[in-house]
Amino acid sequence: MHMENFAPQGRSKAGQVTPTARILIIAGSDSGGGAGVQADIKTITMLGGHAMTAVTAITAQNTLGVTAVHPVPAEIILAQIDAVVADIGVDAVKIGMIGSAFAAEQVAARLEQLRAEQPGLPIVFDPVMVATSGASLADDATVAAFGRLMSVATIATPNLPELQRLTSEEDPVSAALHLVGQYGCAVLIKGGHDEGDALADALIETDNMTSWQGQRIVTDDTHGTGCTLASAIALFLAQGNGPAQAVARAREFVRIALHDRPGLGQGAGPIGQANVRLDVGAGPRLNQVTITGSDYARSVDFYRRLGLKQIVDSPDNGYARFESAGGATFSVQIDPEEKIQATTAIYFECDDLDERVERLARSGIAFEHGPRNQPWMWCEARLRDPDGNIIFFYHAGEARRFPPWRVEKN
Repeated sequence: MHMENFAPQGRSKAGQVTPTARILIIAGSDSGGGAGVQADIKTITMLGGHAMTAVTAITAQNTLGVTAVHPVPAEIILAQIDAVVADIGVDAVKIGMIGSAFAAEQVAARLEQLRAEQPGLPIVFDPVMVATSGASLADDATVAAFGRLMSVATIATPNLPELQRLTSEEDPVSAALHLVGQYGCAVLIKGGHDEGDALADALIETDNMTSWQGQRIVTDDTHGTGCTLASAIALFLAQGNGPAQAVARAREFVRIALHDRPGLGQGAGPIGQANVRLDVGAGPRLNQVTITGSDYARSVDFYRRLGLKQIVDSPDNGYARFESAGGATFSVQIDPEEKIQATTAIYFECDDLDERVERLARSGIAFEHGPRNQPWMWCEARLRDPDGNIIFFYHAGEARRFPPWRVEKN
């Protein structure tokens, strides 16, 4: 392994420690926005990191396939790397599509230099060979040059066809052990190309193996899963997670993004990274609130009328869960015997506050008062649900997290 409990040393221009993980992406561009640097940027941004790029190739592609590839000259790739590292710095590197064998050799040499300057720098290598549509993205010479990139990598993340092509071995575990022994990096065996409803992934390290089991998410919209997984792993490694923990969190990110796919295009569509930030990330996240109600049908009707999307409907258990814009969830637990005391207010922020309140009031929803500007710079409209729980529809904008009186602590 090339990493031992790496902790990021991120620094701002002023020399102060910054919590933002800086991830350098060395990969190709996907004009369709589903894979490549576009997927990488979305993933790292949603997880709270800062994405920087060294574009290795420009592709013309969509969900149906790749129609053209234009490799970027190696000197321009290196210039991009040098530019961002010299000014912004880097806490982890993700390598994806490499445009040529010469570029692979040059990038590997530059990363070896960077590794000498920053021992323990996490590097994740996703050996991209074929697009989801089936188009080839690496010729034999380029694949042959991947060895030097694996020698500098912390983790390599090949899918099953890529693993076989790298080693000519049929058994995935034997193939992964072959790469670990030859190059010293950990290897994540991705089971997505295997058959059946059950999926198994395994991280093979020099002295350890960790495996994960899961059910296949049935969809053709898987474009960018490998890029997303590798970028998320790099981000979590940069934040100080160990390899197995980084992979576990990245897998969860990808699975939720598959569930939340937007359904775009006529072929293998992109996955949905946009709302996953509340499901996977660092620190405690406030993403679920439950209140008590006394009548299931009445509560469900009320919150559906407010515009929430019901995602769990369990009248026998007296439980309903709703999803709000952005991915936070809200639920009602029915207990007819419970004495409900409205001691906590629930806030739903709306950019269209005035119009929404007017529309709901015309539909029969009773408000205790309409939108009012408050001294704390929020505009609020107040109502109660059928059991008396206090609800606010409000708009705060930047004043929610960044009021003029915000307390800044180092």
